[in-house]
Amino acid sequence: MRLYIAGQTVKSVAAIANLKRICETHLARRYSIEVIDLTEAPHLAVRDQILAIPTLVRRLPAPIKKIIGDLSNEERVLIGLDIHSDGV
Repeated sequence: MRLYIAGQTVKSVAAIANLKRICETHLARRYSIEVIDLTEAPHLAVRDQILAIPTLVRRLPAPIKKIIGDLSNEERVLIGLDIHSDGV
């Protein structure tokens, strides 16, 4: 998964923390997170067509899934990423 952020804003920090918590709870060591700070590498936004930040992109398994926001709504994130609450 790739999490696109813009610096260390409140929303960016919250998105990172929320994503790590959700992944540890529901995917326990079966995930990889790449945090991309667009203030340092703005050209990388083109790769996943990022229009808003923070944005989480899951490329595998297909289809590509995107979630915009600070990822504070765990149920929305689980549904958006097609992760079942039992971790399957």
